[in-house]
Amino acid sequence: MTPFTFNTAASVRFGAGMISQLGEMVKTSIGSRVLLVTDPGMMSTGIVDKALAALKASGVEVSLFHDVQADPPEDVVMRCAEAAIAHGSEGVIGLGGGSSLDVAKLAALLAPGNETLSSAYGVGNAKGPRLPLILIPTTSGTGSEVTPISIVTTGTNEKMGVVSPILIPDIALLDPELTLGLPPHITAATGIDAMVHAIESYASASENNNPISRMLAEKALELMGASLLTAVRDGSDLETRSAMLLGSMLAGQAFANSPVAAVHALAYPLGGHFHIPHGLSNALVLPHVLRFNSETHPEPYAEIAPFAFPKLAEVGEQGRALAFCDELQKLSEACGLQQSLREMNIAEDVLPKLADDAMNQTRLLVNNPREVTRADALAIYQAAY
Repeated sequence: MTPFTFNTAASVRFGAGMISQLGEMVKTSIGSRVLLVTDPGMMSTGIVDKALAALKASGVEVSLFHDVQADPPEDVVMRCAEAAIAHGSEGVIGLGGGSSLDVAKLAALLAPGNETLSSAYGVGNAKGPRLPLILIPTTSGTGSEVTPISIVTTGTNEKMGVVSPILIPDIALLDPELTLGLPPHITAATGIDAMVHAIESYASASENNNPISRMLAEKALELMGASLLTAVRDGSDLETRSAMLLGSMLAGQAFANSPVAAVHALAYPLGGHFHIPHGLSNALVLPHVLRFNSETHPEPYAEIAPFAFPKLAEVGEQGRALAFCDELQKLSEACGLQQSLREMNIAEDVLPKLADDAMNQTRLLVNNPREVTRADALAIYQAAY
C-alpha cells in the first residue's frame, strides 16, 4: 500500500437543531468575539437570526459581514478580513453556501497579518497561523466545511485557489434543518456538485488517492444517489436532507485528500466568464468529461457506478462506465437542470476561449485519469454545446 496523507476537520458536529449549540461551541473553542460571514440572500431566510440568537445567548459579541458574492472576488475577501481586524475578532464563523465558507476561511487566514492573499494562492503556500474557524453549510454541495480549498475570482473572470491544510476548520457544524426549503434548482445543482466531488475523488490520478477517500466517496454516492431527486421534489423531507448533507460532507472529505480533476477544470471557466453557479457548471460538462475519460480509463467509473445507481450492478463491467455517464445525465435532467451550453445562452464562438482557460487549471488537470489537451477540452465543450 502506497503512503498517503488524510486530513479533515478536527471536529464534526452533525444533527438537526445543532445550530442552537453554536454559542457554546464558540465560547469553548474561540472566545467571546467573532466575525460571522454570510451573504445577502441568507439574511432573509431567518437562519442568520438563529445563529445570532445562539451566540447572544452565550454572551458572544458578533460582528456581521454579509457582503459575500457568488464566485467571490478578491476585494470581498479583503474587506471581510479587514472587518475581522477592525472588530478584534478572536475567530471566524462561515455560514451559508460554498462562497461564504470560502471567504470565511480566507478571512481567518489573513486577519492575523502574517501573509497576503497573493502569496497564499497555489498549493501549500498558505502557512498560517489563522484565527479559529467554524464552518456551517446551508447547502449540500461544496463540502467546503471540511476541505482545505478556497476559490477566489481574480481580475474579471479567472479563478484561483488557495489550497492548504491550514484552511480546514476547527469545527464543521452540520444542521440539516438549515437546508430545508432550499429551492429545487439550487438543491439539484449543489447535489450534482457533491456527486462530482465523490466521482472525481474516486477516479483521481493524484498520488494521494487513498483507501479512506475511496470509501468515503462510495458512501457519499450511495447517500446522494438515493436522495437527490427526492430532495429536489420535496424540500421539507428532513431525512432526505440529512442524507444529502452527510453525503456532501463525506464527498468533501474524499476530494479534500484525493483531489478533483477535469470536470472542475472545465467548469471553472463557465463560472468565471458567465457567472453560472459552480454546481450547474459541473453538471453541464460532467457526462462529457466522464465519457472522454471512460474511453481509456473505464475501471474506476465501473467500480463506483452501482453505489449511485444500484441497478448498474447488473450491467457488464465493460458497458457499466458508459451506462454510468448516461444515468448521471438522466438524473441531472430529471432534477430540472439545463443540459447544454446552448441553453445557457453561451455563443459557440467562445468555446475556444473556454478551452484556453481550462488549460490554465493545471492543478486540477494533473489529477485527471486521462491527459487532456486543448483539442480535447474544445471537443468536450463542443459535445456539451
